[in-house]
Amino acid sequence: MIFLALRYLFARPRQTVLTLLGIFLGTAAYVSISGFMLGFRGYLVDQLINNDAHVHISAREEFLTDHSLDGSFYDRLYSHVFWDPAPSGRKDSNMVENPQQWYQRLKADPRVEAYSPQLTASVIFSNGTAEAPATLIGCDPAQQVKVTTIGTYVVEGDFSDLIVGGDRVVIGSELQRRLGIKVSQNVMVSLSNGPPTPFKVVAVFKTGNKLTDSLAYGALNDVQKVNRTPNHVNKIAVRLYDHTQSAALAKSWSKISLERVESWDQVNANIFDVFRIQDAVRFMSVGAVIIVAGFGIYNVLNMMVMHKRKDIAILRSMGYGKDDIISLFFSQGLILGVTGTLLGLVFSYFFCRYLQTIPFGGGPFGSGTGHLMVSFDPRIYIQSATLGLLSSSIASILPASSAGKLTPIEIIRATAE
Repeated sequence: MIFLALRYLFARPRQTVLTLLGIFLGTAAYVSISGFMLGFRGYLVDQLINNDAHVHISAREEFLTDHSLDGSFYDRLYSHVFWDPAPSGRKDSNMVENPQQWYQRLKADPRVEAYSPQLTASVIFSNGTAEAPATLIGCDPAQQVKVTTIGTYVVEGDFSDLIVGGDRVVIGSELQRRLGIKVSQNVMVSLSNGPPTPFKVVAVFKTGNKLTDSLAYGALNDVQKVNRTPNHVNKIAVRLYDHTQSAALAKSWSKISLERVESWDQVNANIFDVFRIQDAVRFMSVGAVIIVAGFGIYNVLNMMVMHKRKDIAILRSMGYGKDDIISLFFSQGLILGVTGTLLGLVFSYFFCRYLQTIPFGGGPFGSGTGHLMVSFDPRIYIQSATLGLLSSSIASILPASSAGKLTPIEIIRATAE
């Protein structure tokens, strides 16, 4: 039966090659597009996991409601209180309440690898006539390099120089460019309504992200002094041994504290929404190619059934049954599907290897080596093969079924007419 199926396919080589090409291109496109998109996604997620804390513990966030202040101004005798206008807005705390309790809890938790208390302040950097508003992050320098990978992005100086204290600062390359300052020089740091304080620039970091490179880091005590909030902490950055436990751990911690506790994936929920949209676009675009290829197989087999009616009559007269005829034409569709899928998988694998060699500008869209990131997840190849074989099988069923229904007498009558 396989021999006859191959004979029929080779009898119409042009149509066979074009149909094979459709399955080949659909499979290759799925693997290539998926590899590139998932490679970029993997790199971005890796950056989110390593460049930032796994869990953020920050000051609590509360919102006023229409009756939030009833108890503060009226006793329980007044059951109906109406405000004009009604209370609204946020009732936030600007610091983490009792951070020492959090430190003890984090030290005792075996799932926690490291943590760093932080104080974020909006300040103005000035160097002569050059000024730049920026965010100054006070941290524990020794712990900060364990919680994030900020230390690996330092291009000048050493991040650990902040440990010494004494009004030292590490600035991003974008902030350095705007201020026109170099390592070992002093920069003035001040609040919008406070006197300036000289800070010595001890290091410069560059991540490739302009937003991140506009930040600055200092020792926690120094930033507390500039912000005039001694002993205040408005965030605790936590790194876990297993980042996949972040969401569950954040949920459990939020139940035992008034502070806002968020995992890295909750903080970046909008990015994961974009990922879901990408998946939908990927399946729709490549699925359209696979469907077109399936119609090609259907068309080839349907035309072949029409042209091979006499052969079908001869085979039925020789004793071939209905199932044999269905198997004959269904085998042709499977041969096209399997061959096109295998060729597409092999070609796309080497094409993805080539994509990895293309230089790219780095930063948030490139790998650390300055080349495109491509994923070789086995699931991509399994999904592609499944789609290719499924579309070719479905496209082969109808022509094969119609061929199996033909009888010798019906073919002779149709030919006579």
